[in-house]
Amino acid sequence: MNYYSEKDIRDIVAGVLAQSKLAVAGGCTETSEQIPVEVSARHVHLTQEALEKLFGRGYQLTKKKDLSQPGEFLSGERVKLVTQKGEIANVAVLGPVRKQVQVEVSATDSRTLGIKVPVCLSGDLVGGADMLIIGPEGILEAKECTIVAQAHVHMTPEDAKHYGVTDGQVLSIRLQTERPITLDSVIVRVKQASKLAVHVDFDEANAALVDGNTTGMIVKRG
Repeated sequence: MNYYSEKDIRDIVAGVLAQSKLAVAGGCTETSEQIPVEVSARHVHLTQEALEKLFGRGYQLTKKKDLSQPGEFLSGERVKLVTQKGEIANVAVLGPVRKQVQVEVSATDSRTLGIKVPVCLSGDLVGGADMLIIGPEGILEAKECTIVAQAHVHMTPEDAKHYGVTDGQVLSIRLQTERPITLDSVIVRVKQASKLAVHVDFDEANAALVDGNTTGMIVKRG
């Protein structure tokens, strides 16, 4: 007969509880834990130099509302995106200023603009489309700046440890809605100053009928 110490029993119970959160089937790891889903509308990130060219010398962004990710905010400034085949007005500028100009649109927006836009992780602008950005005080010709942002999930190091994932890892996330959709190639972004959230664009959100209460579930770890 085997006799277990109190510590052994606690370890066994902890293991059972951990396994109850995971269901392994066909090589896919599923978890019942829910991650908040947030929708990113089209927007622009500017350098200080670009900001001043568009809005005037010495100009500073005006904070309108804090965003969920620490330190990031929606500004009161708006710009127009223009190509040879189309334009989109009233595009939000997000702060704070960055080291490079970046324009994020949806695939639907790219058709409106009549340009081919690559799906890239935010910050990876190699091969990005060119864009003419118009502000109240100037025009900026921004080269290789426009992308469709790849879906990603923000995590702190503690979150990553909890879910057993690493920075840059590829996941599949199932959006839990009336029309559930599983997104593949969702990239894990680990940073200490983060808030746990899956970020999708408007095309992905509309396809899945995402609303303010939508959550996502990790269904596969690639």
